[in-house]
Amino acid sequence: MQILKSENYRRMPWKNGGGETAEIAIFPPDAALNAFDWRISMATVDADGPFSTFEDVDRTLTILSGAGMILTIGDQPEVTLTRGSAPLPFHADVAAGAVLVDGPVIDLNVMTQRKRLSHTVHRLSLPLDLPPSRSTRAVFCPEGNLKLAWADGAETLQTWDCVLIDAGDPAVSLEGCPSVILIEIDARD
Repeated sequence: MQILKSENYRRMPWKNGGGETAEIAIFPPDAALNAFDWRISMATVDADGPFSTFEDVDRTLTILSGAGMILTIGDQPEVTLTRGSAPLPFHADVAAGAVLVDGPVIDLNVMTQRKRLSHTVHRLSLPLDLPPSRSTRAVFCPEGNLKLAWADGAETLQTWDCVLIDAGDPAVSLEGCPSVILIEIDARD
């Protein structure tokens, strides 16, 4: 398991230069934005505008703070995404844009290379026990304190910290904050 603290996230401009991203984790480590297998990041969106596009990439967006945004994705109907909304999956190589509902938002962004990997993102209530899995998983703490415990260790995460749980890692018990965001990444068959 790898504990990732929010104060250590790598900050960088968006691919399209329209804002700033805090990169939580990327694989392979230190991959370029056009060469990752998967990437988890947070973005501050403080103005209406287009999303960066990523060829052959699937993306899921979850609102962490702020009133939300109205998304236009390709020719699909507009979608309003708020903190109470389920995470929204869509293709990152389709033109997309956002209009802020009422001021800036911070979102969680998960991306995987479509031809090799798939991912799911869920908001789950606590307490929760995560059994060992063949998936690569990340547990993100959206607010408060998250207490993790496993057979030979324990750790507490703060707001916006994350833990990466590799395939084959031991079972983990989660308690504390009201909910977590669970990300699961799997190889395509």
